Amino acid sequence: MSKPGIVIIGSGFAGIGMAIKLKEAGYHDFVILEKAPDLGGTWRDNTYPGCACDVPSHMYSFSFDLNPGWSRMFSPQQEIWDYMRACVDKYRLGPHFRYGKHVVGLEFDDEARNWEVTTEDGAVLRANAVISGIGALHIPKFPEIKGRETFTGPAFHSSEWDHSVDLTGKRVAVIGTGASAIQFVPQIAPQVGELILFQRTPPWIQPKPDFAFPESARKALALPGASRLLRNGIYWTLETRALGFALDPRLMKVHEAMARKHLARQVPDPELRAKLTPDYTIGCKRILISSDYYPALTRPNVTLNTDGITEIRERSIVDANGVEHEVDVIVYGTGFKVTDALQEQRIIGRDGLKIQEAWQDGIETYLGITTSGFPNLFFLLGPNTGLGHNSVVFMIESQVRYVMSCLRLLSRTQARAIDVKPEHQASFNARLLERLDPLVWNSGGCQSWYLDEHGVNRTIWPGFTFEYWARTLKAKRAAFDLIY
Repeated sequence: MSKPGIVIIGSGFAGIGMAIKLKEAGYHDFVILEKAPDLGGTWRDNTYPGCACDVPSHMYSFSFDLNPGWSRMFSPQQEIWDYMRACVDKYRLGPHFRYGKHVVGLEFDDEARNWEVTTEDGAVLRANAVISGIGALHIPKFPEIKGRETFTGPAFHSSEWDHSVDLTGKRVAVIGTGASAIQFVPQIAPQVGELILFQRTPPWIQPKPDFAFPESARKALALPGASRLLRNGIYWTLETRALGFALDPRLMKVHEAMARKHLARQVPDPELRAKLTPDYTIGCKRILISSDYYPALTRPNVTLNTDGITEIRERSIVDANGVEHEVDVIVYGTGFKVTDALQEQRIIGRDGLKIQEAWQDGIETYLGITTSGFPNLFFLLGPNTGLGHNSVVFMIESQVRYVMSCLRLLSRTQARAIDVKPEHQASFNARLLERLDPLVWNSGGCQSWYLDEHGVNRTIWPGFTFEYWARTLKAKRAAFDLIY
C-alpha cells in the first residue's frame, strides 16, 4: 500500500496547477493519478477538427507562466496541450505522475484520519488529503433517441472523434449545435458529400476576433511586462461581459444586438436566419463565438433540420415530420454529463456518509471547493465555479491558492484534518441561490446544461471573477472544524 501525503486526481489545468503550487511551497510527497495514458484532460481528449479554445490564449493559461509565443489569439487544441506539457517539464512534475490509474473509490478512515484511495486496478493509496481535479467536461452525453444503438455505420461523439473514418463524399448527420459543433461543422462541411445538421435550440453566436500573431508581435510580447499587459487588458475586457450576467439580464441587450447583426450579415436567407435566431435571452445558454459557422450552413451541401428526431434506424434518421434521411455517419455534438462527473463517484466521508446522501437535494459545497462531512477533500472547478464570461484557469488558480491556505492552516494548528462547518456551507449556498435566481441563466427562458434536474444552477459562478478571487484569498479558521 502506497502512502503519499497528498493525492491529486486528474492532470488537466487543475491537476497540473495544483501540483506546481504544492512543489513551490515545499510539498514533494504527492502523486497525480491519471486514468489515461497521457496528461492533458479536456485538451488531450478533444481532437475533433477545428478544436480550439474560445477564451483568448493569453488569458487561458497560468498567470505565473505566461507564453508570449501563442500562434493565435485563440489557440488550437494541440498548442494548448503542448503548453501543458511544457509546464509539466519546466516544473519537473514528471516523477509525480501515475498513468492508467482510474480512481474508483475514496473512503475516509475515521480512526486513522486519512483517505483510502482505490484505483480500478485494485491498488490502494492512503493519503492525508485528496484534491479532485477531474473537471466537468469529460463524460460524453448522448441523446436518448429510439434506435440509437441500431445504427450500423460509424457513429461517435465529438470528444471521441474517430479519425479512422474518412468523411470525404459521405452523407453525414451532426446532432447538436453546441460549442464543439460550431467548431467542427465548418471544418467538415467542405469535405463531406452532404451534411444534415439536427438543431434542437439555436445558440447565440458572436463573431470570433481571432487572428494569427506575426513573428514581430510574438517578439514584442516576449519583452518584459508585455505579455502581462496584454493579459490584463484581456481580463478586464472579458470581465465587463459579466455586467449582464451578474447584475441585470437587461444589460445583455448590447451582446444580443451584436449577435443579431452577426447573423444578419452572414445569413442572407430570411428562412434560414429565422431558424437560427434563438427565442431566449442571450447568455441563458453559453454564448458561442465563431466567424465561419453561419457561412458553413449556407453551403449547398448543408441542410439545417429543426424538426427534431423521433428515431434512428440502421442507415437513417427519421425526423418528427416522418421524413427519413439516409446517412452514412453520425457525429454527436451533444455535450457532456456535467453534474454526473461528481455525483456518480464512490466517495464515503466521515461516519460512512456517502457523497450521494450529502448531495441528495443537489450538489452543495463551500466556495465550490469543500463539502461538509468530507475532511481534507478538495474539489477544483467544483460546483458553481464555472464561467460564462472569462477564463476558468483564473478560477482554478484562485482555488489552488485556497487549498494551499487550507494546508497551511493544518500545518499551523497541527490538526490532522479540516472539515467545513455545515452552517457555513448552508449560508454560502443560500446566498448563492439567492443571487442566481434573478439572473439570466435561471430567468432567460431556456433549458441549459447549467441547470440540474431540479432546475437549480449548480454550474456557474453568479458574479465577477475578482469577487471569487477575493473570497478565496485565505481560508478562514472559523469556517472549519479541526480534527486532531
